[in-house]
Amino acid sequence: MSRSNNSGWKAKHAKASAANDEQLLRRDVRVMTRKSIDDPGEPPGIVLSAATSVWLPVSPQRLFDFLRDERLRSEWDILSNGGPMQEMAHIAKGQDHGNCVSLLRASAMNSNQSSMLILQETCIDEAGSLVVYAPVDIPAMHVVMNGGDSAYVALLPSGFAVVPDGPGSRGSENGDTTANGGEARVSGSLLTVAFQILVNSLPTAKLTVESVETVNNLISCTVQKIKAALHCES
Repeated sequence: MSRSNNSGWKAKHAKASAANDEQLLRRDVRVMTRKSIDDPGEPPGIVLSAATSVWLPVSPQRLFDFLRDERLRSEWDILSNGGPMQEMAHIAKGQDHGNCVSLLRASAMNSNQSSMLILQETCIDEAGSLVVYAPVDIPAMHVVMNGGDSAYVALLPSGFAVVPDGPGSRGSENGDTTANGGEARVSGSLLTVAFQILVNSLPTAKLTVESVETVNNLISCTVQKIKAALHCES
């Protein structure tokens, strides 16, 4: 999953706001906008992207396994409709079971609602891991799965990058201490979260403050939910 490099970006800043989380209140969420015009593989319009990074006292492997597990997706992803997702297709990309492409289906909230499909790619090595996903149009996926051209499937990927925090980081999920009274060393992770949202289907439209606040709140709430699910709130 990738984005065209021909689009111009405009940098903006927005303060992350999250109740009961002083650490997030002090963090900056990087917000950027761009216009997508006649870009194969992307929907036309104004695209808003937001990203932030946080440290979590959780091992990189545990964090990666949590984020890629479709059964736990409802704990952080609003696209899950509050329930577990079902893996409809799985394509391995190597010997490690964490390297794969999956097609996930969200549960419909009612009988009149069509199920959403999410195309997800995950990869992991010693340097870190990625969980990248994008909602996809069901008819378009049917065309691709029947041999059609995938270049015309509009994707706006979002996702996570997880890297080890490296030597020297300290912290403890349970407040453990060493024998000499010092703080115990634990394995931690640096989590980068990035979202892309189509805020207007007209490339000539102007970005609104409400759109920036929406994506800012989305990324902040997602980080909060991940921290709560892994029991590592500040």
